[in-house]
This record gives sequence, structure tokens and C-alpha cells, in this order.
Amino acid sequence: MLKLYLESKLIKYIFIIYFIFFFSFFISAKTDQNIEKLKVPVGFKISLYADEVISPRQITETNSGFIVVGSKSGDKILALSDKDQDGYAEEKITIASGLKNPTGVTYHNKNLYFAEIEEVWMIKNIDAWLLSNRQVPPVVELFMDNLPSETWHGFRHIRFGPDDNMYIPIGVPCNICIEPQTKDKRFAAIHKYDNGELVMVADGVRNSVGIDWHPATKKLYFSDNGRDWLGDDSPSCELNVIHKEGSFYGFPYKHAKNVIDPEYGKLIPTMGRDFVDPIAELGPHVAPLGIEFYDGTKFPSEYHNNLFIALHGSWNKYNGKSGYKVVMIRLDEEGNYISQEDFITGWLENEIAWGRPVQPFVMSDGSMLISDDKYNAIYRVTY
Repeated sequence: MLKLYLESKLIKYIFIIYFIFFFSFFISAKTDQNIEKLKVPVGFKISLYADEVISPRQITETNSGFIVVGSKSGDKILALSDKDQDGYAEEKITIASGLKNPTGVTYHNKNLYFAEIEEVWMIKNIDAWLLSNRQVPPVVELFMDNLPSETWHGFRHIRFGPDDNMYIPIGVPCNICIEPQTKDKRFAAIHKYDNGELVMVADGVRNSVGIDWHPATKKLYFSDNGRDWLGDDSPSCELNVIHKEGSFYGFPYKHAKNVIDPEYGKLIPTMGRDFVDPIAELGPHVAPLGIEFYDGTKFPSEYHNNLFIALHGSWNKYNGKSGYKVVMIRLDEEGNYISQEDFITGWLENEIAWGRPVQPFVMSDGSMLISDDKYNAIYRVTY
């Protein structure tokens, strides 16, 4: 009887262990199955760097290697740490909480900056706190608060330029309009924060959520989202470059390279301004967000100093969705446009998007992270 009892217990334990193993494998396979849908060029590998991160947006990295990420619909700024260096960030540290749409994050001169819609905050020497026992929250200081409160195109994207000034695009609070930016010059423009003042560096910009500087020329490039409700195939979203500060990029009178706005285009003869065309059209309704020059050394040389753009994807295109991928823009040595090609695809299946890429970011080790605010994940691309 004892033998039968022990055998039955053993069978029960084996069954439990098998069930746990099978269930764990099923969950893992489900995650891996989604990642395996993503296609990258030959020689590259894409993997899951972090999951269960609420609507991750902009990404930055501290000197100590902590990855800090903003959130679109969450209320926290998180630091991620891959302690065992296996390519997956198992540690999530809350830096700040109780925030409203804290999408923008950037690291500069040992300090961390993060942006809500109306304010930008600063934590000095963030690495010292991250490397401490973190029993006491870090000291958060107000850095900037003279930003519009409108939520339409109000998610902030911040970055420091080669001149050590913070740059911040401010989108127009509408689909197509002229009154807001006429009354308030902060709208529909990209600014730098210089000596406590917003200084406009690009005007006529509908909604940019991605800026970066060419590693060699140091010129500022930016993405811009095209207007809606001109049909499925017009106008194209844009990639622009600033050759001269204060240049005008066309909104709301002209879109892409040659689309005259049906409502405001008639005012062009009265403008008296030179219009700067985009250097590349990215496609209609693709919603380009974060952009990133590859300035690392781990990717092949043909990728160096080229630009990666996350196409967040269309929301009002009815005959064939567009975007939902990361593209690479090939540039010549002087930063002029050559061509564009897909770099990561697979988020869109049979007109259904299971993920939406937001921000490419080159880590200090030369790999690239991609945030996804629909799948609540961050991916890592290695070569």
C-alpha cells in the first residue's frame, strides 16, 4: 500500500511539473511567436529587451547604462537594467510617478530630463541615485514650464543638440488650421531652449515627434506628420533638414513636396516667405515618429551615419494600412537623401497591427532599441 501511495504521489508531482513546464513554454512561445513575426535584414537579430512597459515612447541611456523610457498613457518614468547582460532588462526602477503623459526623456551632462505636456523636469546626477539603495526618491526640479497645455499633438519629444541647448517640437493643436500658430508662435514649430527662452529654429511644422543631428554635418533632421482627410494617398509624411535656422516648411499652406492645401493654399502668394521642401517623402499616413542616426560601430559600415525612422502607422487610411515598420534612409557623406528601404517589418498582419514602433535608439554598445507603445514592449536589434 505504501508503494502504491508513493507511486501515486510521484505521478501527481510529475504531472504538476509537466503542467507548469508546458504552461510556461506556452507563454514563452506566445511571446516568441510575436517577436518572430518581425523581419530584419540578413545578419541582424531582433529580440525582446523589455515587456510590460506601459506605452513606452522616447528612450535615453545614462552613463551607467540604465535605459530610461517615457510613457504615453502611463504615469511613470522608468529605468530599465539588464543586470545579467543577457539582452533582457529584468529590472524596472520607478524614477518618478504621478505624471501626465510623460512621453519625452533625454540624458545630458549627467542629468535626466523628462517632459509632460506643459512642463519639463530635471533630476541632477541621476546615475548617483540609480546606483544607490534608492530608499529615498530622487530630487525632481522644474526645468521648463512655458509650454502649451493643448493635448492634440501635445506629446513632447525632447533632445539636446550639439550646442548644449534642449530642442523641443511643438505641434499644432488641430488637423489643419492657421489661427493657433498665428496667435501663439510656439505652435507648429521646433524650438531650442536658450537662456530660458524658446527660440524658433523651424517654422511651418505640423507635428514633429522625432529629431536628431547628423553625426558628421551636425545639421538637425526632423520627421513631420502629414495632415489627414485629403484621401488615402495624400499627402505624404515628411523627413526634413534644417540648413538655416528659422526656415519655413509649409504648414498649413503646402504639404509634402507639391500638395497645395485646398483651404489655405490660396494664401501662398500673400505669404512672402520661401518654402523649404522635405528631403524625402515617407508615404501618406505613415505617421513618422522617432528618428535616430546610427552612430555606433557594431552595424556594418553601410549603415553608419544613415537615419532610422519609426513609422507608427496609419489610423484613418481605409484602403490598405501604411506604416507600422522601421525604415532606413540612406544619405550621402554630406547628408543628402539617396533612398529609403525597410529595416524592420511585421507589426502589420492582414490589415491588423499588433504593434506600433515609436522610437529607435542606439545604445552605447552599438545595438538598437525600438519602443512599441501598442505592444507595451521594447525590442533590441543586434548584428
